Amino acid sequence: MADETHKFDLSLVTPDGPAFEGEVEMIVVPGAAGEIGVLARHAPLIATLKAGSTRVYLNRDTDDVREYATGAGFFKVEQDRVIALVDDAVPANEIDQGRAREQLETAQRELELVERGESNADRWQLEQRIRHAENQLAVSGRN
Repeated sequence: MADETHKFDLSLVTPDGPAFEGEVEMIVVPGAAGEIGVLARHAPLIATLKAGSTRVYLNRDTDDVREYATGAGFFKVEQDRVIALVDDAVPANEIDQGRAREQLETAQRELELVERGESNADRWQLEQRIRHAENQLAVSGRN
């Protein structure tokens, strides 16, 4: 009997709808405490995600990988079903560097206002927006 690669169902979902849905061999997400890699038949897991690179492996033998610059969110693994709920997911090959730079500059200006006491915006959210914009720029630079 030939080696059979096990797959599982994945949903990568943003507030605007699914960024990816389908069967995959592996996913690597940016967990709050470090990267989390999941293969089929992984133990149940719930984790928080930080802004970072999410890599979806459709076929590891042929290096068929889809990379996304993802925002903060949550990650759940149960049996052979995985769902990642993130605030944004931009395919690496669709990242607009100009837009990412603009998002970065806007979030940095807003954070400066918070630090000077001129705004009550959520510092953590601003820091995540900064990391996400920086991540988009980093991910787009690798492609």
